[in-house]
Parts: sequence; structure tokens; C-alpha cells
Amino acid sequence: MHLQEHEAALLRAIEGARAARSPIASRGRGWEVDLPGAYRVQAASGTGRILKGYKLGLLSPAKQAQMGISTPIFGRAYADMLLENEVDLARFVQPRVEPELAVILRDPVPPDATPAAAWKAIAGMLVAVDILDSVWSGYRFTVEEVVADNSSGGAFLLGPQMREGYPTGTLRLFLNGELRSEGPVEALGDPGDRLAWLAAQVGGLQAGQVVFLGSPAPALPAEPGVLEAVWDQGGTLIARLSL
Repeated sequence: MHLQEHEAALLRAIEGARAARSPIASRGRGWEVDLPGAYRVQAASGTGRILKGYKLGLLSPAKQAQMGISTPIFGRAYADMLLENEVDLARFVQPRVEPELAVILRDPVPPDATPAAAWKAIAGMLVAVDILDSVWSGYRFTVEEVVADNSSGGAFLLGPQMREGYPTGTLRLFLNGELRSEGPVEALGDPGDRLAWLAAQVGGLQAGQVVFLGSPAPALPAEPGVLEAVWDQGGTLIARLSL
């Protein structure tokens, strides 16, 4: 993928920070990269990696307004980001964790799919954990910076149980047995709407891909210990975080 000069400079800064596992300060609009350019940077950072799906972010209107946009954002989920239940936190820059729901697609979702058609493509839903990781110091960034940094995509965990039907209930995140974060699943919006929007942005979704629908609960800094994500309507995910 051909990047413009300012886009290439942004990509080099992000890759350098990840290689050094050291955060860098936001430059605001100083990169001179717009949102489409930021998505080009995001795509270029995945060269040679196996795409397994996508993640959604900035779902709430309040967060979107804060960032100066009117839609969600998305990031890419690659094979090397889908982890088992043992997570080495040392591989990340400044990891945070949040409970999510994820959908697995049984059928493709074309870019012109309606929300109803997108719903029919879903094989099922699972509880998941998004291990957020940002190169931007203190998670202070512009929307262009976070998108270029793969929407703070660090890694993901997927629970073992899949269920069908409209998602309801509460997502909770425990660390070492202590409830640390929770939120209502309904805050994620309609999965059919989300998938139809995403498919239009990325040129369609493929059967077998996973889409992380975002979190209704606040993220918390990742610490060593036992992490447990619980969806009261659909199962539990348990993982061990270590340094």
C-alpha cells in the first residue's frame, strides 16, 4: 500500500514505539494525516499478517462527540493477536483490559448488506476480552492517532461458549476475584447495525471472521493475576495475566 509522506512518518513512529515498548506523546494534528489517511496507516501496519476479523470502538455518541466524529471506529484483528488463556503482559506497551462481546460469522456480509442480512450471517456470540494497547502516552490521542494505531488493538481472548439470539444482560470483569468493571450489553447497540456499517467500511466481511463489538464497561490497567470475564447470559472466560 502506498502511503503519503506524512502517513509513512506516522507509521514509522507507531512501529518504533511498539518495537521499543515505550509510549510516545500525542502530536495532535501535527502529523497532518486525516482520518482516511489514518486508516491507510492502519492497513499498512498489517502487511504480511493474517486478518482474522475486526474490532469496533468509540460506540457511544458521547465518546464520538468528544473525538469530533459521528460514527464508530474500527481496528483489525490479526491471527497473532488472538491469544490463548495465558497472556504475557510484557509484550505490550501500556495494556488495559475490558470485557466485550464478539460475534463469529457463519456467512459473508457484503458491503451493501442490510442490518437484517448481517444478523442472519452471525453464527453466534461469545464473551471476550479486548487487551487494549496504545502507543500514545496515557491514552491521550486524536481520533487519527488512535485509528492509525489500530484503534488501540493489542490482543484478544475469546470465551469457549457460543450462544445465539439478541444479546442482553450484563458484562462483568473480575481481576483476582474482585469485580473491577461492568456494564449493560444493550449499550453496545444492535449487532446487525454494527456489522452492516463495518462491512460497508471495509468492503465486506468474510465467513469465519470474528468481530469484537466493543465494551459497555470501563477499561482497567492490566495487572498480573487471574482475569475473569462473565456474561450472565452467555458464559465465562478465564485467563491468567503474567509479566
